[in-house]
Amino acid sequence: MIRRERLVVETQGRGFRDLTARVREAVARLAPDADGLAHLFCRHTSCSLLITENADPDVRADLERLARRWAPDGDPAYAHRIEGPDDMAAHARSVLTGCALTVPFEKGRLLLGTWQGIYLWEHRTTPHLRELLLTVLT
Repeated sequence: MIRRERLVVETQGRGFRDLTARVREAVARLAPDADGLAHLFCRHTSCSLLITENADPDVRADLERLARRWAPDGDPAYAHRIEGPDDMAAHARSVLTGCALTVPFEKGRLLLGTWQGIYLWEHRTTPHLRELLLTVLT
């Protein structure tokens, strides 16, 4: 059986939003006591989804520092600059990190590892509303 829920996430600009609790609650509500897969898809091209360390915030800070190396804002080599100096960098970061995740669950509970959390990584410097689709397959 397939069930779907739309999640709207308000970002504060560049950085990470922890979605673990929201996804956990939605899976428990949509598929209580069931086993299956939870698929999360982001409908945008300038943010991404990832599973990463949830205990030490230095990990996320280091990821942001790495992203500045991979795709610096305002690089003069970029042709795409329609929405400002962070625009093409945000698209590149999204391509490099991905827009979808799949997590198994058992009896309505996500099977994440002890130190894993689900995050939306906003790559634009200004706040945005982001729409995610959570599809639960049982």
